[in-house]
Amino acid sequence: MEFFHGTKIDFLSKRNTFIYVSLILNVIGILAPIVLGLRYGIDFEGGTELTMRFSQKINISEIRTVVDKEIKGAEIKSYGKENQFLIRVGTSLGKDAGSIVKMAIQKAYPQENIDILSSSTIGPKVGKELRTSALIAVILAIFAIMLYLAFRFEFTYGVGAAIAIVHDVLVTLALVTVFSKLGIVNLEINQSMIAAFLTVVGFSVNDTVIIFDRVRENLERHKGMNLIKLMNLSINETLSRTINTVLTVVMVLLIITLFGGEVLQGFSFTMLVGILTGTYSSIYIASTFVIWYIQKVKKIDIEGEHHRQHLAELSKAAKA
Repeated sequence: MEFFHGTKIDFLSKRNTFIYVSLILNVIGILAPIVLGLRYGIDFEGGTELTMRFSQKINISEIRTVVDKEIKGAEIKSYGKENQFLIRVGTSLGKDAGSIVKMAIQKAYPQENIDILSSSTIGPKVGKELRTSALIAVILAIFAIMLYLAFRFEFTYGVGAAIAIVHDVLVTLALVTVFSKLGIVNLEINQSMIAAFLTVVGFSVNDTVIIFDRVRENLERHKGMNLIKLMNLSINETLSRTINTVLTVVMVLLIITLFGGEVLQGFSFTMLVGILTGTYSSIYIASTFVIWYIQKVKKIDIEGEHHRQHLAELSKAAKA
């Protein structure tokens, strides 16, 4: 089903304006974690995570009040059922963190039967190593995708896709940092958050590949067409597919973010922001870079004879 069939939107006429907006967002994405700071989970910071079950329903605010009196900086979240909670504490309590937390809660609720369903501890050194590994994983994913697209299409297109991915990661990181600092959404950088960023990378490049693939097809169908017109045509032809796919995923992620609980909120919110920015960057960032590179670096007039020769070369590459 196509809801946006036969559109003729001139997406790239305002490309310079969107580039400036994206540059501002990218600068925020770089500065926000430095200025505001990132809140790491125990995966990357080190600490102890406990899953506790009470014999009857207890308000989470009461648990927070009790734990805060004894342990500073503890994090408490609802976990599954109404009488189950996820409690995270830093490395200051050492290996006995589980026992200390349980004793503090048991002291406030002597009649309660408290069970520790699970307990895991990560040292600060291991957490630091995991942070480094996570950063390397994201960088390698972007680099591998760039190489794939460079061979699949042309080097210029591969670089354009990589720049769009970096843009998506930085914009998502900016919003995650700001929203977390403002307390709008309870977010922390942990393994599930890194999984969300890697998923954003994959989803973003998927849209880019669809558009670039249509560009390659149109190079053969519309020989000699102005490159900007050709890219606008390709974006419009794939617009219905893009919107249908994105809306389907966005609706699911929005529901999870609003009603899925704090445990899933970080992953779903990151994915939600990343998918929206990924769709935007596939249209405006990746395509705009290709046009800029051909005009400014290769010095090809997109209206002139050299441009028609360039399109002929790309058309031959498309057949290969």
